[in-house]
Amino acid sequence: MTRSVMQDVKPFVGMLSKEKQLFDEIKKRLEEFLGPTDAESPVWEWAHTDYYEKEMGKGLKRKFIFFFNLINPEILPDIKIKTTELEIEYTVNEKRRINLDPGYIHPAKVVLSTRKDYSHRIYLKDGVYGEVTLHYHDRSFRPFPHTYPDFKSKEYIELFNKIRRGLVNKG
Repeated sequence: MTRSVMQDVKPFVGMLSKEKQLFDEIKKRLEEFLGPTDAESPVWEWAHTDYYEKEMGKGLKRKFIFFFNLINPEILPDIKIKTTELEIEYTVNEKRRINLDPGYIHPAKVVLSTRKDYSHRIYLKDGVYGEVTLHYHDRSFRPFPHTYPDFKSKEYIELFNKIRRGLVNKG
């Protein structure tokens, strides 16, 4: 049996917090683990669901950071474990101050990692699941019915398309 070679992918982390100053602090911490960043989103207002409101409060903001070094997709669970450790480190009175959503961009898809199992997610390792959140079709990323509402937004799709262009042109 021959083993196929996995294509390296572009890692990213989505950060969600009402404390915008945490974004730069967490970025520095993640760069120690994943190397330098080469792109980031603007800071967006985030009000797609009230899921985090009880724990993190209102007025949440979203920012994405993208890392220069490509990775083997096999290490996505390790990145999720590291981001979970950071969330715990920044927790006060059992409430997270920041939510971190690591994933990667492949030319054909955007994959997120999660600790929560569901019918459209596959187990990776160490309690981490993977979810194909967007797929590339007809010159753009497209959502699935299960895609989180914010990842269906025009702003996110434009951002991921832009990062994909850089990834495809790099290779």
